Amino acid sequence: MWKSFVNPGWVIAAILAIAFSWFAITWLSPWQLNKDHDIKERNQRIEAAFEADPVDVNTILAEGYTPEKEWTRVTMTGHYNPDSEILLRLRPVDGTPAFQSLVPFTLDSGDTILVNRGWVPAAEGGTRVPSFDPAPAGTTTLSAMLRTSDPATESTPLEEQGYTMVQTIHTPQIAEVTSQDLVSPYAQLLSDQPGVLHPIPLPMLDRGNHLSYGLQWIAFGIMAPAGLAYFLYSEIRERRRYRDEQREMETLTSVSTDSSGSSDSTAASPDESASSTAPEVSAAAPAPARARYGQSRKNPWAE
Repeated sequence: MWKSFVNPGWVIAAILAIAFSWFAITWLSPWQLNKDHDIKERNQRIEAAFEADPVDVNTILAEGYTPEKEWTRVTMTGHYNPDSEILLRLRPVDGTPAFQSLVPFTLDSGDTILVNRGWVPAAEGGTRVPSFDPAPAGTTTLSAMLRTSDPATESTPLEEQGYTMVQTIHTPQIAEVTSQDLVSPYAQLLSDQPGVLHPIPLPMLDRGNHLSYGLQWIAFGIMAPAGLAYFLYSEIRERRRYRDEQREMETLTSVSTDSSGSSDSTAASPDESASSTAPEVSAAAPAPARARYGQSRKNPWAE
């Protein structure tokens, strides 16, 4: 019986079930679970940042910035370098086409950190830079949140509408464009700070559905081979029942034929019996086969 399952249909089904299970459990589920883990850690850092007092940015830079310190609230004193301002393009805010102002800020300690002043809505269908206030001159103190630099991309800065524009906040690239020696993180201004435009909104402290999606992919990965095993079991059970019914029908056919032959022999006259030189042999009729699959499972012998 098992040899009958070695055919293209069952082999392809087994390969697809195993491949889907492996992909769901080893890639799709960890992808969603890791996103849930990252969002949970981000939310904890944001909550902790607003529960604690702001820290001097020079203290964090002296200790060494790590991604675990992202979203830390800091204070910094220094001055803007408005002549080195660049714009971040193709980064909508709350679904609105926008440009973000990025200006180097020189600290009193001598280090220079990139400051995201916020965003302004794009004009003329989302392609033109609107007019906005420049960064203030002179020494000022700012309150901001540290952010980790974006990963490097292959996009190159461009000169358009009188501004230098980039597509990512990758501080090494911006340092090269502005000829400023920038530290690795950048600062995102909070509301009501000198030079802020429309402040970048903070993320919603919501974990979303990533945890449930991750668990669902695990469940799907288990259900795929389990479903294949169920179909195999159903096929084997059907074939065994079909085999047993065929044997039963063959037995009934044989018994019916033997009984009919005995009755005919008893009713025959002696003369007819004597004149018969070659006895007639009645062959048993083959048992009719019931279709294994179909609309009806009616026993043909019930009638």
